Amino acid sequence: MMAQKPVVISSHFDGGNIECLRCTDPQDIRLNIRSDAGGEFYQWFYFKLTGNRGQHYQLNIDNAGASSYPQGWQDYRVVASYDNNNWFRINTQYHDGILSFDMLAESDVVWFAYFTPFTIHHHNNLISRCALNPQVSVEVLGQTIDGRDIELLQVGDANKPLKIWAIARQHPGESMAEWWMQGYLNRLLDSEDPVAKALLRKAVFYVVANMNPDGTHRGYLRTNALGINLNREWDKTRCEKSPEVFYVLEKMRQTGVSFNLDVHGDEALPYNFIAGTEGIRSWNRDRKALQELFKRNLMMINPDFQTTIGYPISAPDSANYGICSSYIAEHFSCPAMTLEMPFKDNADSPDQHYGWSAGRSEKLGSSCLDAIYSILDQL
Repeated sequence: MMAQKPVVISSHFDGGNIECLRCTDPQDIRLNIRSDAGGEFYQWFYFKLTGNRGQHYQLNIDNAGASSYPQGWQDYRVVASYDNNNWFRINTQYHDGILSFDMLAESDVVWFAYFTPFTIHHHNNLISRCALNPQVSVEVLGQTIDGRDIELLQVGDANKPLKIWAIARQHPGESMAEWWMQGYLNRLLDSEDPVAKALLRKAVFYVVANMNPDGTHRGYLRTNALGINLNREWDKTRCEKSPEVFYVLEKMRQTGVSFNLDVHGDEALPYNFIAGTEGIRSWNRDRKALQELFKRNLMMINPDFQTTIGYPISAPDSANYGICSSYIAEHFSCPAMTLEMPFKDNADSPDQHYGWSAGRSEKLGSSCLDAIYSILDQL
């Protein structure tokens, strides 16, 4: 019989996050999630277990109850993978502030994460692949605190009258947002797709696939390298504190914005939904009608999207202009929306094996092009 090897827990890699408290007993592995810079936020985890094929493991995240969104653990299931590529959901419980999950390992190596990771390595591959397309121009707008590039993809002719923006991963732990971007870009660059071709005849697309590469690499949930929540910076952005927003907003002012989607993930709600900008000063009947049309059409195009459950609607003239969608809607006088996807499953259409997944996020990204096309003549 082969001798049992010790269990090793590691997360010192791109996007990794976990602290191993104890792993001597495979039936009682104790872990903590490391917080973002500043210590205010944590929830994202991503780590590797190296041990013994055929061993049953019980893992416990002891500090889950004090995380940023503890309600996110209710009915949540961890994702796992044997090859760091194909991810599936595993048995998970949340009780007395501890997140516990277990599995019988079919390999010596098992990966675990809060959601299917989209690392900086994945991001670089996405940008490079898109850059090969003659319709794409890549521009580095500036550098982050850690010196990483803040990259913008321009798809199509800048002289087109409509300027369609999409940004993702202001909150780096919301990796489903960049999977959404991959689906969005893949379809937009499909030369045989009639919707993509029709869109590019009338509009130029500006895409920031990852607004927060530092937080992504560091394994953060919500902030950049200095602990700044980028989605509270839009009305006061400072190059020395939030260069990611500073440079993107500067570019938006140069190009103009006809429409913007800011793509996120929600820890608690098991639904896909739009958070609108009803609280801005200039909200009116026409803006409401266009937002409702976009939502209704997206729901008809992709049944994974729904319009019944979401965030409470803001009261008139109560908007927080530090938030991207509110700032852009008010200051560029255009439709701007926040698209939220679940970390859990989609309660309207559950999938026992995968839950809400990278692949479904990509499909929703692709579907959003149909919804944009459906309102294009009204922008």
